[in-house]
Amino acid sequence: MKARVHVMLKNGVLDPQGEAVRHALGALGFEGVNGVRQGKVIELDLAEGTSEADVTAMCEKLLANTVIESYSVEMG
Repeated sequence: MKARVHVMLKNGVLDPQGEAVRHALGALGFEGVNGVRQGKVIELDLAEGTSEADVTAMCEKLLANTVIESYSVEMG
């Protein structure tokens, strides 16, 4: 079984990497980009019987810094 975890900085938290990407896109001539938020995707290959609650616990303990990041879990 697979799970995909999407981790993003919470709204209101400065995103210097996203701002660097926005600036670079502007320098390349892509002027229509007003903002960029950069995150990460973590794919997990799980043993049968691993629940979404287990993946949520992984996020809370290691995969996301819940003080400044939010996450979502896709099981499938």
